[in-house]
Amino acid sequence: MQTTSASDVAAPLVTDEVAAAAWRERRGQFDGATTEQMVAALGAISTRIRRHILETIDTAGLGHVGGDMSVTDILVALFNGVLRIDPTQPAWPERDRFILSKGHCAAALYATLADCGFFPADRLRHFAGNLSPLNGHPNRRKIPGVETNTGPLGHGLPVAVGIATAAQLSRQGLRTFVVLGDGELQEGSNWEAAMYAAQRRLGGLTAIVDRNRLQQGAGVADTNDLEPLPDKWRAFGWEVHVIDGHSHAELLATLSAPAGERPRAVIANTIKGKGISFMENGVEWHHKVPSAAQYEAALKELAR
Repeated sequence: MQTTSASDVAAPLVTDEVAAAAWRERRGQFDGATTEQMVAALGAISTRIRRHILETIDTAGLGHVGGDMSVTDILVALFNGVLRIDPTQPAWPERDRFILSKGHCAAALYATLADCGFFPADRLRHFAGNLSPLNGHPNRRKIPGVETNTGPLGHGLPVAVGIATAAQLSRQGLRTFVVLGDGELQEGSNWEAAMYAAQRRLGGLTAIVDRNRLQQGAGVADTNDLEPLPDKWRAFGWEVHVIDGHSHAELLATLSAPAGERPRAVIANTIKGKGISFMENGVEWHHKVPSAAQYEAALKELAR
């Protein structure tokens, strides 16, 4: 039986050159690919990421598997077809900025970063371990590819607005993307940030709402209803798009579109627990670890 030392768990995360080269090759192939080819490739990546998420949470014995699965396709589309980044240079000044405001879904972000080569995928087995840099919430000082620490809901959009404002003032061409949970929009700090972003006309800012309609313990509508959500964003001065958050074609078309004069809100309709039939739309899977039998059943579904 292989053992892992404390020093191995705590070791700094460094670039996986092989995975980064594979990611770079994919991006190069996508430049000349048809939409159908890109969608097929991204679908395969999403399935792989979902397997990594499941394995990561099973090993750690904790995590937010439902929200991880709902946001996976959004992350895959961004990191493989939209964001201007370089996994071998996480601090590249000209990179686009990405913030996962729903930081409790860190396992999905970590699996995506590892798949791109920001760090080796075998480090996912240390998720939430004692001294591990892969905390239950993202930490920018420990994880390459993480722009800001997130966890307290309602913080990611205000930080993204600050980044987008700095880019505007310095006349940088970088774009800023932030993914929020829909339950998270019950936090008033988001709407203060939204007002300011519209006032500044931050066209380089895109907020993506993972609209799975469930939050911890209940449905979003049963807790504090957000509807009419698109109209709320429009009233705050944002350009609004409502899409299927599991359609890589819609995600790519919307998120790759040239920036306009106003900040952009993308309401991505998703399914909590997407990809695993017995988890889908189940509020109990917000923070639940599959049993051994459920784990094996889920792996079989993700192998199809």
